[in-house]
Amino acid sequence: MKLYLERHNYRYAVEQMLLVLFPEERPEYPQQKPESGEDYIRSTVSRGAVWTTAHTVLMRDGKQYSRFARAKTAELTGRLQTDRVLQKIIKLSFFKVACDCTGETPPWGALTGIRPAKLVTRVLEEGGTEAQADRMLGDVYSVTPARRKLCIDAAKAGLAVRRSLAPEEISLYVGIPFCPTRCVYCSFVSHSVEKSMKLVEPYLASLQEEIRYAGEVVKRAGRKIRSIYIGGGTPTTLSAEQLEKLMGEIAKTFDFSHCTEYTVEAGRPDTITQEKLAAILKGGATRISINPQTMRDTVLEAIGRRHTAADVPVVMQLARDTGFQDINMDLIAGLPEDHPDGFAYSVDAVLGLRPENITIHTLALKKGSRLALEGRDIPSAEAVGQMLDYAEHRLRAEGYVPYYLYRQKFMAGNFENVGWCLPGYEGVYNICIMEELHTILSLGAGGTTKLVNPNSGLIHRVCNPKYPYEYMSRMEHVKEGKEALLTFHETEGTVHP
Repeated sequence: MKLYLERHNYRYAVEQMLLVLFPEERPEYPQQKPESGEDYIRSTVSRGAVWTTAHTVLMRDGKQYSRFARAKTAELTGRLQTDRVLQKIIKLSFFKVACDCTGETPPWGALTGIRPAKLVTRVLEEGGTEAQADRMLGDVYSVTPARRKLCIDAAKAGLAVRRSLAPEEISLYVGIPFCPTRCVYCSFVSHSVEKSMKLVEPYLASLQEEIRYAGEVVKRAGRKIRSIYIGGGTPTTLSAEQLEKLMGEIAKTFDFSHCTEYTVEAGRPDTITQEKLAAILKGGATRISINPQTMRDTVLEAIGRRHTAADVPVVMQLARDTGFQDINMDLIAGLPEDHPDGFAYSVDAVLGLRPENITIHTLALKKGSRLALEGRDIPSAEAVGQMLDYAEHRLRAEGYVPYYLYRQKFMAGNFENVGWCLPGYEGVYNICIMEELHTILSLGAGGTTKLVNPNSGLIHRVCNPKYPYEYMSRMEHVKEGKEALLTFHETEGTVHP
């Protein structure tokens, strides 16, 4: 789609709306004016003494659509606030004109951000009510009632965790970028252990070196670890001995006196053994994740998984027998070879195992994944919507509540990922990272440390090298990056209001 921006240069805001509302289109920025009869979108911003107005004109299939959105010019105070307000009205005018053209309203309305619950959090923190937040989502952004409820529930859980955080607390992420095989939907930086077994031991040696250095920086900065998450990849591609050594290093290095949650993403059932579970429990973990993604063998085969649906309850019982009392399980709506009835079967099967957490993901068609490259058939947006509706109905009926949610680009049907839990089992780490409540210190290849000032909202990111070889060869650079924890908190502070 040809895009023409006049009197503003908020390309990203316009492209976000294009991606959501016309997912088959890609942005073009021609130098010449549009020719007669061609499709295009023109976005204009006009500032007046009282009102600043965004105007979007859409030409499609010979028809013209035109819509406006406006804000008081007095609201344009400071760069950040001005950017926020202008992008909002640009998106709203685009959204209105697209809905006129297509006759359809997406489930999240005009919202394009990753963290929609933040809007509700802002309303509640300023003394607003849930009813006011609900009206804002509906009247301003045209969010459907079901998504408004998800958003409000997640915001309430986030606020509860925020109130529990001490000023000196941060969280820790440790990345293991290895998997037994690569799933067709995956675009993460992960290596098949079959092909890169020789990398595992030297990678772990480098990771332990970073752990020790990070521990020193955390002590010097006066920070305490509130939650820990070992993710990947699939951490249980490591042996029991490797897990014990890694987690022993973490326990020896960091002060656990403030740590209320320690998660290890056990992941694929075919990588989980009693010995590994015992090592994880001994290492201090209080929570694990077992991720079948589906409980149908035809779908498992289609996505490249080696386990069967029958393996899942066996591994689940093994985890219970080992002593784990807080277990998450993941399902993905929209996988190839799946359909609404099949997904409903998976939801019911997982509910029968009664995990404390169930995360319902929507398939994101990520660039670089085999699924995207091969152009394979996946369920329609309508089918995915039916899957998610069934999951929400069943989960609420079984006493689960949503505690965090986020969205991604290229998600089937423009839906969302939602973490559900039994009351009292809200995942602290998941809430902290998604709602950006405090600093997350990330270790390992591809890790991104997110330094957060909860007062100003300022966020600073420090990225480790992406690939294991690069990470191992640049350890001095990695260590230097950890010093940012000191400089950021010295200059910005982390005291809650």
